[in-house]
Amino acid sequence: MKAIIFFLVIFFVVPLTLGAQNKYVGVKVCKMCHQTEKQGKQFDIWQKSKHAEAYKTLTGAKAAEIAKAKGLKKAANESQECLECHAITEDAKLTPDGVQCETCHGAGSAFKNMAIMKDKTKAIAAGLTDFKDAATIEKMCRNCHNEKSPSYKPFKFDEMWGKIKHLIPKG
Repeated sequence: MKAIIFFLVIFFVVPLTLGAQNKYVGVKVCKMCHQTEKQGKQFDIWQKSKHAEAYKTLTGAKAAEIAKAKGLKKAANESQECLECHAITEDAKLTPDGVQCETCHGAGSAFKNMAIMKDKTKAIAAGLTDFKDAATIEKMCRNCHNEKSPSYKPFKFDEMWGKIKHLIPKG
């Protein structure tokens, strides 16, 4: 009997858990812990940033003009070409949050739990994107801030990172 249970676990349960993908939980879930002084008021930094407004820019006249010039069949705020850098699209109710926490840090369903987040190793194992240094951060930023963007402006990483940097204070 134990052999049968072992077989079932190994061949059915383990593959299901390994194949399970993290789901996006939204900025409101992240906000619960990342708005305090102890966490460096990370939510406030994001909320005051252009990242928080990224989706809204797709609803304006300038975005409509760019979409038309590019020959897009849909409005900018409905076109995957625009949305891929301006919003989370895997869950439509999160799209209006723009470039939110999970855009850079990964879908948070598996690491949103306080017990996991308090242990960086566990959080990374659960899917939290680890940024080891500025070069790794810059590489992530340049996925969207690059010459391929129809509204590209020269991207000065050090200057822009200074505006959105949200480290946890040491202490």
